[in-house]
Amino acid sequence: MKQWYEELFENYALKYDQEGFTKGTVGECDFLEEEINYDKNTRILDIGCGTGRHSIELAKRGYQVVGIDLSDSLLNRAKDKVLGENLSLEFYKHDARNLPFIDEFDLVYIMCEGGFCLMETDDMNFQILASAAKALKPGGLFIFTALNALYPLYHSVKDLMDDNINSGNTENHSFDLMTFRESSIFNIEDDLGNKKTINCNERYYVPSEITWLLQTLNFNPDSALQNVV
Repeated sequence: MKQWYEELFENYALKYDQEGFTKGTVGECDFLEEEINYDKNTRILDIGCGTGRHSIELAKRGYQVVGIDLSDSLLNRAKDKVLGENLSLEFYKHDARNLPFIDEFDLVYIMCEGGFCLMETDDMNFQILASAAKALKPGGLFIFTALNALYPLYHSVKDLMDDNINSGNTENHSFDLMTFRESSIFNIEDDLGNKKTINCNERYYVPSEITWLLQTLNFNPDSALQNVV
């Protein structure tokens, strides 16, 4: 049985590139470049690369990039985008929880929920972080984004639900304060014109949880605290 994120990104590559969150690619890559001090020798792994928006932009700036994703549809779109271009860029299909890379990359990043937060269990989410850690060279940099559980705690669950309802084709939002999981129904039309109803379930994290998870993987605790946003 396919999980909700597998069903969502099946035949959704063209629509994916039209999503509002994809419009921040240049600024997000500016941030990544700044964090690695614009060192063109940096070898980069993009986990959950989607249609390659960050991978392609960074490769065009002169970096060596490998992008991985679980979706054939998104990967095929990424490969089509760079046909005929001479870029130091490769795309592969891999499960982020079990990557084949060991001590290979100077920078590993997971942007915009590229796998982390989407898994069915906390253990599966942790496996993604552990797999990313193994892929890093000693002293390498790991950057990732997470859904922030402090938002519904600081504001209100109602504010979170209202924001999400106003953001797109979603309904029946609920947030469990015991598990920090948000459930919702996402109504989409894929690239083939098929209408789908997807039951989504995502995990939010508080900074102290992220810090503990990273400390468990032997990341520097000061860096862990600094990069939780």
